[in-house]
Amino acid sequence: MHGPWLPRAPPPQALDAAERALVLELLTSPTYRDLAIGQVWARELDEGRYWCSISTMYRIARAAGQVRERRRLATHPARVRPELVAHGPSEVWSWDITALKGPTKGIWFKCYVILDIYSRYVTGWLVAAAEDAIVAKGFLDDAINRNGSPPHTVHADRGGAMVSKPVSELLVDLGVLRSHSRPRTSNDNPYSEAQFKTLKYMPDFPDRFGSLEDARAFCDRFFMAYNHEHRHSGIGMHTPASVHFGTAEQIRAQRQVTLNRAYAEHPERFTRRPRPPKLPDSAWINQPVDQPQPTL
Repeated sequence: MHGPWLPRAPPPQALDAAERALVLELLTSPTYRDLAIGQVWARELDEGRYWCSISTMYRIARAAGQVRERRRLATHPARVRPELVAHGPSEVWSWDITALKGPTKGIWFKCYVILDIYSRYVTGWLVAAAEDAIVAKGFLDDAINRNGSPPHTVHADRGGAMVSKPVSELLVDLGVLRSHSRPRTSNDNPYSEAQFKTLKYMPDFPDRFGSLEDARAFCDRFFMAYNHEHRHSGIGMHTPASVHFGTAEQIRAQRQVTLNRAYAEHPERFTRRPRPPKLPDSAWINQPVDQPQPTL
């Protein structure tokens, strides 16, 4: 006959109830409650604090009924296949133009954005009253000048400004290769599409902008935070600016110091010695099928 059933003891690496409560308090704090859990983990690690693994944070949130998206999300309703690869910053840039609703029906502003597909760094942005080839040329020229060097390739879709003569002449003069998406194929420009989705699903993204100045002020705040504060899962939970300007490996080393300290204090909580996320080897637009898919 078997003896009475006894509850299984928690594994030695498990957090105790008080520690789990502290993690939940952290996740629901005013500082972090609107951020994804991966963002909280990375930002705390960069401050020299290790609480637990990302997966443990998710389990604690799930147990508290917060398994769904924690942030307040706004709700809104054959040519050659381009294949481009970047192994570091300033190799391949992607750019596009999206429409922003103005103060009344029929009024639209145009938001030009160019970003580096490897670092995800927004090298230039502009909000204008309309889409214009001369404006686009000046926008690209300014982004390249501020970057300090031109990229190897610039990729865009086939909008009027993108294929215009002023833009084409500028890139030819600079020795920059041009790449374009196939017609009606949004997946050919995935980094720009993903970045615009991030912009428009921000909790405070308005249904309409009251003026051109309002749209510019919003975008100024957004792109500053996107470049310098947002930790991106596709680049090892670093900020785009850190990867673009070469400080990510130093930050990764600092993260390792924090993880080593956490491991030394509580080795029983780890199945293996913890390592911070790695930077990607490459970033692709339409990589061949034998290449791993990037995280956008």
